[in-house]
Amino acid sequence: MKVLVATEKPFSKVAVDGIKAVTDAAGYELVLLEKYTDKSQFLNAVADVDAMIIRSDKVDAEVLDAAKNLKIVVRAGAGYDNIDLEAATAHKVVAMNTPGQNANSVAELVFGLLVYAVRNFFNGTSGTELKGKKLGILAFGNVGRNVARIAKGFGMEIAAYDAYCPKEVIEDAGVVVVDSQDALFETCDIVSLHIPATPETKQSINAALVGKLKKGGILVNTARKEVINEPELLALLEERTDLKYVTDIKPDMDAEYAEKLSGRYFATPKKMGAQTAEANVNAGIAAANQIVGYLEQGITKFQVNK
Repeated sequence: MKVLVATEKPFSKVAVDGIKAVTDAAGYELVLLEKYTDKSQFLNAVADVDAMIIRSDKVDAEVLDAAKNLKIVVRAGAGYDNIDLEAATAHKVVAMNTPGQNANSVAELVFGLLVYAVRNFFNGTSGTELKGKKLGILAFGNVGRNVARIAKGFGMEIAAYDAYCPKEVIEDAGVVVVDSQDALFETCDIVSLHIPATPETKQSINAALVGKLKKGGILVNTARKEVINEPELLALLEERTDLKYVTDIKPDMDAEYAEKLSGRYFATPKKMGAQTAEANVNAGIAAANQIVGYLEQGITKFQVNK
C-alpha cells in the first residue's frame, strides 16, 4: 500500500516521523508532497497512491479522477469542507477527518484572542477582565467543550447552544443550555463560534444575530470564514461602536474591516487554530492510524461521506 502526505503547508518533522512510524509498522510505503506550488504536482502525486493525508489541501473531482487507486483520504483536522464529499463517494473513496486532535489548540487560541481584545489590543489603555463575563459557545463539539473547560479557569459564566448536541451533555459539562442562537447572543457578553461551514450555517452570522450582543460585546471566530456575512457584520460594527470582532480567519473584506474598525478588530495573518506542535503531531498520527485501521480492518468510525 502507498500512502501520500500531500501538504502545501507541511507537517512538522516530528509529525511526519510519527506518521512514518505508523505506516512503516503496517508495511506501507510513505511518500511526501510538501510545499507544492501548482495543482499539476498534486495530480501527478496522487496517480498511484492507495491512501492520502491532507491538511488544507483541496481534494476535488479532478484530484479524485487522477487518483485511480485511491481508497481513503483523511483530513488531518476537524473541518473537511476542502474535500468534495459527493465526488469522493462517486469515486468510492472513503473520506475521514480527525475530530478532537486540534481541539485544545483551537480552544487556547480563543482565549489568546479574547485576552488581547479585552485589554484593548495591548494599546496601553485600561481594559477589562474575563472573570465574571458570560461566554456563549455556539456548537458544543470537541472545541466547544475545551473552550468551556478553559473558561471555568477564568471564572466566567458559560452558556452554549447546539442543535445537535443532547442537552444532558452540555449540562454535564457544567454549562447552561440555551434554546436558540438568538438567546445565546442576547444573554452573553462574548460569543465564540465553533460551527462548521454547511449550507445551513454559511452566512448565518449576520447583523440581525450579532446585533443582539450586549453593550461591549465580543464576537470570536475560530471556526470558518464562510459562516460570517461579512458585509452585514461590517455595517453593524460601524454602527455599534461598542462591539469587537476577533478571528483567526482573515475575512475577504479584511482591508475594509481594518480601516473602518480601528481598535475593535483583529485577524491573524493566516488560520492559526491548529498551528501548534502538539496539534500538528496529534492530527497527523491520528490520520495515519485511521488509514491503517480502514485498510486493514475496515474501520470507518470517522467517515464523513456516505
